[in-house]
Amino acid sequence: MHCGAERNSSETSLGSTAGENPIVAGDTIAAISTPAGEGAIALVRVSGSGAIAVADKVFCGKENPSRFASHVQHFGEIFDATGPLIDQVMLSIHRAPASYTGEDLVEITCHGGMLVSAHVLEACLRAGARMARPGEFTERAFLNGKMDLTQAEAVIDLIRAKTDLALRSATEQLEGRLGEKIGKIRDELISLLAHIDASIDFPEEGIAPDRGEALRARLDSVRKEIAALLATADQGRILREGVRVVIYGATNAGKSSLLNRLLGYDRVIVSETHGTTRDAIEETVNLDGVPIRLLDTAGLRASTSELEREGIARTEKSLRLADLRLHIADRNAPKPPHFDERTGDSNEIAVLNKSDLPEDSDWKNFHALRISCVTEEGLPELQKEILARITKQNLRPESTVAINTRHRDCLRRALESCDRARLALGNALSPEYVAVDLNEALHAVGEVIGTVGVEQILDSVFGQFCIGK
Repeated sequence: MHCGAERNSSETSLGSTAGENPIVAGDTIAAISTPAGEGAIALVRVSGSGAIAVADKVFCGKENPSRFASHVQHFGEIFDATGPLIDQVMLSIHRAPASYTGEDLVEITCHGGMLVSAHVLEACLRAGARMARPGEFTERAFLNGKMDLTQAEAVIDLIRAKTDLALRSATEQLEGRLGEKIGKIRDELISLLAHIDASIDFPEEGIAPDRGEALRARLDSVRKEIAALLATADQGRILREGVRVVIYGATNAGKSSLLNRLLGYDRVIVSETHGTTRDAIEETVNLDGVPIRLLDTAGLRASTSELEREGIARTEKSLRLADLRLHIADRNAPKPPHFDERTGDSNEIAVLNKSDLPEDSDWKNFHALRISCVTEEGLPELQKEILARITKQNLRPESTVAINTRHRDCLRRALESCDRARLALGNALSPEYVAVDLNEALHAVGEVIGTVGVEQILDSVFGQFCIGK
């Protein structure tokens, strides 16, 4: 048996193993990569120039981890620096550059108890690693060229995906589909700039920049591609955050009952007492692959209760932020004042509840979806209408490429710069003016995939990750 606790002069010093194939000079990090809590197994990762040396110090098996073939699991035991056994584990070495981070990477699979995994991690820290920051493993993968910035962002989207459509979008972005589109735009801008810069820098060579329609056509093609990506921003927000659907109306109209039926279980207390719901209650439901954030709100009515008035104020705030509103009313009661003022709004669906009871004459010939939260009559039609309205809000299930807020800001600036370059061409300005605008566009596009301006955006991107990823 080869045990780390038994080695003295033969121990590998931190950094010596990775010195054979260094990718990024830096310290060695460690973290638990599986969620907190009890489970069958837990995974502890160690990455960096001294990762294999750390494994040599804590692992006891048939041979030292430094002698392991890459990507092969070995059974053994983890010991603390002071000697006591912590756990029986499976350990594998992933040698640089063929690892997730592009560095030497060690993965220790131990039993899934919170205390066991914490002790395994502590042993690695005592052996020379430091605790990883949130997202630092993926950050190192980006810095080592294993993925571009859009792919790194896709990792967190993949983890947070709540629906099949969101999962497919994140998977395709992780595979590099968005990065490829950005790369093509960047290559075309570089080609345009190279020709214009050559004509500016070497006038004696007689290099003539593309003129007139040819140059405008190439620039218009770039502008069209950027605009097409910008058009996916709403879809990206919906896939990542969900559609905010607010259920509102008078008290006792059946708002909480509708939320319970759409969720498929009783989430909210339902009572005939007016003003039962005092605050907005939010739950997420998967509707044909689209995450729907349903908000049940306090009923709208004149109230002397300060607590209920606060709830109504929050309802009004939720309505201003809603992507779609479900205005619900009791068809068994007279029509409330002002109910039909918004019936022509494409972001609002009028819903008449209690279709199992007689309809009041006020609702005769009134165009609305009629449902019953008791018998569930009309609920499938309501779900179809919700999805149809969402689709009108630029959600295209057949297209899974969708940019996020950071991408949108970069591409918006790139398009504005291209528009200025197009205007300069139309006004027959000198090539220098066109080159300045195209350089700004190229810089903004480069920010999307992380080829420029990396230092300013790394913290904001990788700070969203959990520790160990």
